[in-house]
Amino acid sequence: MMRFTKYGVLCCFLVGSIQAFPQVLGKVGSLLAADRTAARLSATEGPHTALLSVVDENSTFFTPKPVNAIEYLNNRPNIPDVLTWEPTFAAISKSMEWGVTSGTLSFQRIGAVKRYGEYLTVWRRDRKGRWKVDLRAQIEHHGNGSELKPQYIEPDTAGYTRFRTKERIAQRKEIVMQNDQLLSAVLKSNAKVAYGEFLAKDARFFFPWNAPLDGKDAVMKFLEKQDVAIRAESLVASRSYSGELAYSYGTADVAIADNIMKCNYVRIWQLQADFQWKVIIEMLFER
Repeated sequence: MMRFTKYGVLCCFLVGSIQAFPQVLGKVGSLLAADRTAARLSATEGPHTALLSVVDENSTFFTPKPVNAIEYLNNRPNIPDVLTWEPTFAAISKSMEWGVTSGTLSFQRIGAVKRYGEYLTVWRRDRKGRWKVDLRAQIEHHGNGSELKPQYIEPDTAGYTRFRTKERIAQRKEIVMQNDQLLSAVLKSNAKVAYGEFLAKDARFFFPWNAPLDGKDAVMKFLEKQDVAIRAESLVASRSYSGELAYSYGTADVAIADNIMKCNYVRIWQLQADFQWKVIIEMLFER
């Protein structure tokens, strides 16, 4: 049985030089800068200090179960001595208070073999305008041929409705939950049909111990080849204030070959031009 180790609790935020990627110097650059600052702190003062610098009382880490990040870090978890990480994806909402990054990571204890994986982090700004982790998760894989081409999504310039009431904001989150529940319901009968309907064309798909899949076509081929079946249960959904980006997470029993994996999942949703919600990132990781 494949296992999600203690190292799976680490969130990685490294960003390569922004000068190397001129296309990220827009609004999404502020989010990548937060990643890069945390990575530098990890290199100079250690990963524990770096992680504490980007969490608050509302941050959630998947360890692999969801836990309060500060409580977890205050228990001084056993974390690797060496960490490297680099995003291959970043997006930020129109309202500039919500963003997401994902990418490659490696970690190593001194004297042990280097290990590889992918991370997924949802960010939000606190009241002082600082980027903090909302939730983070990761998977481990073998590190062969896993690097995806960088994709950085700038928000469009169209305006958005500024909702004032908690009730209206809750209703908007409920729409995301309903889409997540519908996807999970269709998954019970046919994974290819479900993902064929709900995945964006350029979606990224992270599956335990497999190289990340880039694009809906690659996901469809993987599902067919591996004969994957998924029974998922939706638990939580949240949405950016401007409304076009959201996330959901829950649990999933994943049948592949003769094995059934108990997993958690995190999905990143984007409202498309035709007003349909599509998944742009999904990560399944063992719990």
